[in-house]
Amino acid sequence: MIKYRLKTYHGDDPMLDNLIKYAVAPRPICFASTISKQGQVNLSPFSYFNLISHHPAICVFSPVRRMRDGSTKHTLNNIREVPEVVINIVDYAMVQQQSLASTEYPEGVDEFIKSGVTALPSELIAPPRVGESPVQLECRVQNVVSLGDTPGAGSLVLAEVLRMHVREDLLDGPDKLNQSKLDLVARLGGDWYCRVIEANLFEVPKPLRNLGIGVDQLPEDIRLSTVLTGNHLAQLANVPRIPDRVATLEDDTSTTRDLIHRKAAALLDAGDMAGAWQVLLLGH
Repeated sequence: MIKYRLKTYHGDDPMLDNLIKYAVAPRPICFASTISKQGQVNLSPFSYFNLISHHPAICVFSPVRRMRDGSTKHTLNNIREVPEVVINIVDYAMVQQQSLASTEYPEGVDEFIKSGVTALPSELIAPPRVGESPVQLECRVQNVVSLGDTPGAGSLVLAEVLRMHVREDLLDGPDKLNQSKLDLVARLGGDWYCRVIEANLFEVPKPLRNLGIGVDQLPEDIRLSTVLTGNHLAQLANVPRIPDRVATLEDDTSTTRDLIHRKAAALLDAGDMAGAWQVLLLGH
C-alpha cells in the first residue's frame, strides 16, 4: 500500500529541469571523441546516453544546446561534418578527467591535452580513442535527430558500433566482462556521481520461460501481508505454480503470521526463494 504523498511538476516547470536529473539516474557516461573536417579533435562527456539496440549495436547520446544562447556544442558540429565518434566508457580511475573535459574551452582547444588523457588512433574511423578508457567503441553516426532549437534542447545521435576495444584483464571469457572489475561510474543529479563496485552489485533472475503466476495469484494472506514488500511478492510470484509443501515442523500455535512472513522475507533477501516458499507453506 502506498503511504506517501506525491508532489507534481508540469513539463514547463523550470524546477523540473534540475529535479529530473536526480530522478532519472544513474546515467552512464558517453565520453565522446569527434573530429572536424579541418582535423580539430574534440572530447566531451554526455550523460544522456545509452545502448538502444544490440543487432546492430546502436548507442544513442544527446548533446543539448547551451542554456545561455541555444547554440550547439562542438561535438554536434563535428558530427555533422564528419559522422563518426568514439564512445569511450568512463570508469572511476578517469572520472575527474572526464569532468575536466566538460569545461567550455574555446573552439580549437584539444580536450585530450587539457584533461591529460592519451589519444590512441582508431582503426576504422578518424576520431581518436581515449587510451585510459576500459572500453572504447568506434562508431559510425547513422542519424542525428534534432529535438528543438531552444536552449536545453537535445539532438539524438544514433551511433552504430563498428568495433569494440576492451581491456583484456576485464574479460571473463570471450563474451563476458567482469562487472565488478569494470569499476564504472554514472551520473546523478547536481554534482553527484555513483560508483559501481562489487559491494553494490546484486542479481535479479530473469523471468521464467514459463509464465510466472503473478502477484494476483498468490494466497490472500501472503498478497496482503504487512511484512512482505512488493519486491518480495514479485519474487514469490515468479514461479509457474505454487510449490508443494515438503518441509514439516511440529505444530507451534505460538508462531504468528507476521513471524512466518519475517522469516520468509529474510530468506528472500538472502536469495533463497524455495526456502521462503516452504516457510510460508508451513503457515497454511
